[in-house]
Amino acid sequence: MDSRSRALLSLNHKASDKVPVDFGATTVTGMHVSCVDELRKYYGLTGPVKVSEPYQMLGLIEDDLAKIIGCDFISVGGRNNMFGFPNDDWKEYKLENGLTVLVPGMFNITVDEKGDQYIYPQGDVKAKPSGRMPKGGWFFDAVVRQDHFDEDNLNAEDNLQEFGYVNDNDLEYFASETEKASKTGRAVIANFGGTALGDIALVPALSLKNPRGIREIEEWYVSTVVRKDYLHEIFEKQTDIALANLQKINARVGTMVDAAFICGTDFGTQIGTFCSAEAYYELYMPYYKKVNDWIHKNTAWKTFKHSCGAVSGFIEPFIESGFDILNPVQCSAVGMEPEAIKAAFGDRITFWGGGVDTQKTLPFGTPSEVREQVLRRCEIFSKNGGFVFNAIHNIQAQTPVENIVAMIDAVKEFNQ
Repeated sequence: MDSRSRALLSLNHKASDKVPVDFGATTVTGMHVSCVDELRKYYGLTGPVKVSEPYQMLGLIEDDLAKIIGCDFISVGGRNNMFGFPNDDWKEYKLENGLTVLVPGMFNITVDEKGDQYIYPQGDVKAKPSGRMPKGGWFFDAVVRQDHFDEDNLNAEDNLQEFGYVNDNDLEYFASETEKASKTGRAVIANFGGTALGDIALVPALSLKNPRGIREIEEWYVSTVVRKDYLHEIFEKQTDIALANLQKINARVGTMVDAAFICGTDFGTQIGTFCSAEAYYELYMPYYKKVNDWIHKNTAWKTFKHSCGAVSGFIEPFIESGFDILNPVQCSAVGMEPEAIKAAFGDRITFWGGGVDTQKTLPFGTPSEVREQVLRRCEIFSKNGGFVFNAIHNIQAQTPVENIVAMIDAVKEFNQ
């Protein structure tokens, strides 16, 4: 059975020959560039690692490493990364620990007197920086650039600057990249953009030089309570743009895509949720449902919802919204016990993640503890399909390579 067949069986809640595996096919299922480098060295692979997503400093998992890991998925994304410039024209960049990696040509930084590094939207060092990596850090934090706004004259168009209609060049790019991805034999998960509603990672608009509207994180969360009419207007217009884009994109890529990354908006903390289920139904669900319903009516794509945290009480609303997949399945959060959520929802939503804890077990446990947890999670989640193995969110810097290898080996052990 090839990777795509295996993945599609599991996504359709049918048992396959093996548990399908993903690492690196989305921006929430990858590894820090330093971890990818350590893995390549462990397996005897040469060459510097490319930073595929500079905001989180994720490393590109190239075909040679993907084959060793056993990855069954491959990604298709937009031309530009989170900071608004393309991943091309690669150049060398040295991490603080001395590791040399490759970054896009427009990855331009400045360093202040504290040793903090700043990165710029669209690579323009004349603009205000939109990301900051503190000295000793491993990835960038958003630099909030909140201009004054008039409470009585809010304009939804200000918070729609980054959401536009696809043009012919965009469509040609998506078609070309999807065709190349589909020829690998792996299942294709695409992030065409524009469908994330209120994703807090996107609110500061790292790619824009002069973002308008509500861009401060705390102010945005306040808006979900006191400015609901404003957010409804944003979400409605954003959804209309997204549906128009999806119609054009689907006409070009069609059956070459197997899953679509819809939204990375987090609704959970370690112990609870950011809002009530009632607030979710009122503010978010109508627009998610429009997008998911259109996709399910017009394509065979499965739809992917990312939300960290204790969201067991939101899984039913996610299903009602039309989502087929939930990631990262944070089993360490309150109410997210693997056995319970698999029993309650495992026949109606695919769990993409949950394979090993990245807060404690993977970075701080022993290889034997990693193996034990991976085998147990695979046993629980893989019953009757509906499971894609991945760690719980991205694997972070300084995770011991022997533990990452123990994770990979444990999945192979279970699959054999």
